[in-house]
Amino acid sequence: MYPIPYSFICKLPCKHTITGLAIEQKPNNNTLLDMTQPKEFWVKNMVCSRCLKVIKQELQELGITVLCLELGKLLVEAPDLSKAQINQEVTQVLHANGFEIVKSEEDMLVERIKIFLIEQLDELPLTLKVKTSEHLSSTLHRDYKALSKLFSYKEKTTIEKYFIKLKIEKVKELIQLKQHSFSDIGYLLDYSSVNHLSRQFKDVVGLSMTDYKNTENWKRNYYDEIM
Repeated sequence: MYPIPYSFICKLPCKHTITGLAIEQKPNNNTLLDMTQPKEFWVKNMVCSRCLKVIKQELQELGITVLCLELGKLLVEAPDLSKAQINQEVTQVLHANGFEIVKSEEDMLVERIKIFLIEQLDELPLTLKVKTSEHLSSTLHRDYKALSKLFSYKEKTTIEKYFIKLKIEKVKELIQLKQHSFSDIGYLLDYSSVNHLSRQFKDVVGLSMTDYKNTENWKRNYYDEIM
């Protein structure tokens, strides 16, 4: 039997709550071509390396080779399993860890928006050479107004507000590290001024950055809790 590669697009949260989308490739009359068709699973809110390790280990224990595992993407093959068996095993592993397969194309697109925004904060300093809206539209090949309308409908908040909350979570992380001044943090996250950052932080958290730093009651939100 020929190896069957599959691609699973996903994000992992630290508390293991996921929703994803499975996209079946159209059947091909040529058996060999059909055997090698990749398969994608879109999964909601998968954003931590620890969860990725759990998924990888459990799949490998089932005889499924993980070819690629990163934020938003899982690529596997299992020469000794049929397509249906791979689908069943992967689904069971996801469900066992609190993950659920998404059913709609719209939900998949919302997840791609989230992944895009989270990835913007992976490397600092954040330098937005073009507007986030333009970059997002270009990356997803969709009109931004349509993306914004869909995201707001599905998540009950705007893309802009969601990105602000992601940035504030990153600010919390940097404050806890105690390696940067507030001015430095503002620069790293592309704020026009430390005053702008301070106002936005208090609006979201309900505390000033100074109070947050001094209390050391550093409540953080998992990415899947940010809405």
